Amino acid sequence: MSVIDLLNESLQQKWKFKSTTKVQEEMIPAMLEGKDIVAESPTGSGKTLAYVLPMLHKLDGSKKRTQGLIVAPSQELAMQIVEVIREWSAGTNITVQQLIGGANMARQIEKLKKKPTIVVGTPGRLNDLARTRKLKLNEIEMIVLDECDQLLSRDYRVMVKSFIEGASPNRQVALVSATITDEIQLVASRMLKDPVRIKIKPEEMIKVGKVVHSFVKVEERDKTDALRKLANIEGIRGLAFINHLDQLLLKEMKLKYKNAKVVSLHAEMSKEQRKKSLEEFRNGEARILLATDLAARGLDIEGLTHVIHVDLPHTVEQYLHRSGRTGRAGADGEVLTLLSYKDEKNYRKLLRQVGQKPVQKVIYKGQLIEGNANTIAKKVRDPHDF
Repeated sequence: MSVIDLLNESLQQKWKFKSTTKVQEEMIPAMLEGKDIVAESPTGSGKTLAYVLPMLHKLDGSKKRTQGLIVAPSQELAMQIVEVIREWSAGTNITVQQLIGGANMARQIEKLKKKPTIVVGTPGRLNDLARTRKLKLNEIEMIVLDECDQLLSRDYRVMVKSFIEGASPNRQVALVSATITDEIQLVASRMLKDPVRIKIKPEEMIKVGKVVHSFVKVEERDKTDALRKLANIEGIRGLAFINHLDQLLLKEMKLKYKNAKVVSLHAEMSKEQRKKSLEEFRNGEARILLATDLAARGLDIEGLTHVIHVDLPHTVEQYLHRSGRTGRAGADGEVLTLLSYKDEKNYRKLLRQVGQKPVQKVIYKGQLIEGNANTIAKKVRDPHDF
């Protein structure tokens, strides 16, 4: 029997996938039983439906009160979750409202008066609405923290704890993320009641594409030009990570000046600007999307061929979080690092910890090919050999 058979008829009829994923198999029954959960599962493994479907099964849209709360660290992830809920709740009496920063608060307050069954929001806006009692936390029966490693970091921890403590005494709480550190696990155990721990390894996912881990050696000052060249390569759809916002803005300005096919996503953009960037990237007008880690949290972009580490990640968790966005749903992908000489030692250490042997590549004549400087020298010397 499939875990989908545990859900109501409406949800069963909407299920069109051939099979469930490992995290869905483990998480759906536990949520239906009302247990608190800490679930660690790779990016692209079906975590959203693993908690959305039990919520839609358990919550009662005929009761005029807000019963479900989903917290996400970024506006984009919150909006994606809302779209999933709208799709799966269509034709039922369950309603959903997004409560994100950057949107009109007065309008959100008006919509809250209609008592949506589920609200999905970012921590700052949810905190503002809860403090002014516009969002009545004591009525909340189910809470999900998506990307919980981010939400339970020191930046948001106090806020998020107040959401959980302010909810109904009989609340159910589920935490999900691609990576959960020991620190986050400890914090979670203090906030939750005897939580079920679910951990899915990448090899347990179905339809995992082949992912190549590669690097191009480049001077720090030449990284912007390397991005320009990559943006000119036919067939590339790359999500490029930059560690600091000021560097992202500088690179974006230089690349746009040279008419490179790039767009960006960062915290200082308005909701409309962010939406426009994502649309241009999704429809192929731009080949590379420049982003910071926070801005790209939870982004689900189909057909992503490359994850590009413009700046080396600081931790293995950060490397895996970024890299998990390619090679999804059976498609192959590539994780490319623009490797400056000062970062070589740390890069080798990271890749050993990840368990990957990287391939060196070069950008040559509008192509990304396997090789190094000697490869190019040989091509120039003996062009007919290639």
